[in-house]
Amino acid sequence: MRRELERMSEEYGEVTARYYDAAYAGLRGGSGDADFYLELARESGGPVLELGCGTGRVLLPIARAGIPCTGLDLSEPMLEALREREPPASLRLVRAPMQDFDLGAERFRLIFSAFRVFQHLYTVQDQLSLLACVRRHLAPGGRFAFDVFAPGLARTALAEEPEREDARFELDGDLVVRHTGVTREHEKQLMHLQMRYERWRGGEVVDNQSVAFLMRYFFRFELEHLLARAGFESFELYGDFERGPYDGTGDMIFVASAG
Repeated sequence: MRRELERMSEEYGEVTARYYDAAYAGLRGGSGDADFYLELARESGGPVLELGCGTGRVLLPIARAGIPCTGLDLSEPMLEALREREPPASLRLVRAPMQDFDLGAERFRLIFSAFRVFQHLYTVQDQLSLLACVRRHLAPGGRFAFDVFAPGLARTALAEEPEREDARFELDGDLVVRHTGVTREHEKQLMHLQMRYERWRGGEVVDNQSVAFLMRYFFRFELEHLLARAGFESFELYGDFERGPYDGTGDMIFVASAG
């Protein structure tokens, strides 16, 4: 487990923290995920725990709505970026791995993990460990929500995808172009992603920084089996953040209850 925790800490280190908010304001801003989790939080009444809260893109609107929140993340640079956004006093931050945390006697009406954070659990052992931690920290009647992407079979079959531009955005007056390449270990359902941030100023490249990511891709019934094995008695599965039906493409959004 230590090696996996070190990998996760490096993936979401200073480089990712520096570019994260500007990159995903465009890439994720129109998905509706932040509104979806805010609605779940309001339905729950709080308190709320987010696993892998990062810079607070999803959690901050919940905290600013007056709902008591805890944000948990392993990456100190990401948590520091969140602190710089002046979160309300109702938001507490905890640095810990999401598959091995203990908040004592605290219980939460909603625990969630937004934007594919669950896909940073590479082994069944880690996946079940996180689900066990969630079960221990859920209040009676509480729910656990998370989303992952639904793997497109044609694309997933590719062993390698050459580097290509997948985002461009402005940061501190500079243009940043992100390039991403992918290789896959099909037998482990793992994706190795190499993200390179190319920074332009005055028509010239002034900086290049790269970060390597590892992500696990999942299939629907694999996730259903994991939830059942972990003791979740019922769940809802949506295909979009407006709670539309799942059609095998796009996102898989689970909202599970332990009873």
